[in-house]
Amino acid sequence: MKILVIQQKMIGDVLTSSILFEALRNEYPKAKLHYLVYPHTNPVLEHNPNIDKILHCDFKIKKAIQFSAFLNQIKKEEYDAVIDVYAKLGSAITSKYSKAGIRVSFNKWYTKPFHTHHYSREILSQTNAGPAIEKRLRLLKPIIKNIPKEIKPKIYLTVNEKIRAKKHLEAEGIVSSKPLFMISVLGSKESKTFPFIYLAEILDLIAAKTDAQLLFNYIPKQKEDALKIYELCNNHTQESIFLKVFGHDLREFLALTSHCDALIGNEGGAINMAKALDIPTFAIFSPGVPKENWSMYENGTSNVSVHLNDYHPDLFIKYSSKEIKQKSQELYNLFQPSYFKAKLLKFINPFS
Repeated sequence: MKILVIQQKMIGDVLTSSILFEALRNEYPKAKLHYLVYPHTNPVLEHNPNIDKILHCDFKIKKAIQFSAFLNQIKKEEYDAVIDVYAKLGSAITSKYSKAGIRVSFNKWYTKPFHTHHYSREILSQTNAGPAIEKRLRLLKPIIKNIPKEIKPKIYLTVNEKIRAKKHLEAEGIVSSKPLFMISVLGSKESKTFPFIYLAEILDLIAAKTDAQLLFNYIPKQKEDALKIYELCNNHTQESIFLKVFGHDLREFLALTSHCDALIGNEGGAINMAKALDIPTFAIFSPGVPKENWSMYENGTSNVSVHLNDYHPDLFIKYSSKEIKQKSQELYNLFQPSYFKAKLLKFINPFS
């Protein structure tokens, strides 16, 4: 059995879809399992024992010569099955061109002719895993007899990576006797970033109620914005922030996060990665992102999330989904920290 999974999206999507490999490996221990992703998502897949080969296709269909050469490469692989989680035209063409006997994807009118099996994205969650997990596992129906109800995404760090991160933290004066929180200070874009002034208010609250040491998750080009948030915090909070300690690449971020007691802040890839490392999370959702789609493994204690819809459902009845996305920034400004202060205090209480 030789199977290709396609998921050419962002890190959180690629990590979440990697659960398919654990299920496939359990069913077919000797199968050859390949994953087609964008190159920048590789770090969350490194050392995954269930993935035999990672493929890349980071060009568009309009680059006909390159795409044609890639399709020929796919055809030569002679896959028995293709699971197209991405479900876009390019991945549908790739799926069809593979000549695999089983080609599975989500039900879309413009990609339906390219696949042999189709499943709706709409799903009522039956487990704590949430629909993001369950709808992906459903794509395995034509291939696996007994599909697991839930599988948790996992990230595999090496011992050396963890040791290097620990030494780095110690060298910067971070001590194990105090809680260590990674703060997801920035979303993937402005419409997914909690207002800086509100985030600073949250950090002041955390610093006032705990003796925690705070790390900021950012990359060098985001340093200016990270510094803005730092400067909005009060003096006591600033003394708790180790602004110079951050992951220079994604694997380093993962290794640093593995030593943290929790990750708090903007919902997105960082939250998903922390969950995959079994690190408790407190996620603040953008108004434009439906919480029910990505609130995976929520339990009200170690994994908690908040959304403006939890407190002002009237706003989400008033506007269409498209309008909500367009008004994300405006709605975010209404999402005051006072709404979820009690939830946050409950989350950080074990670290007080």
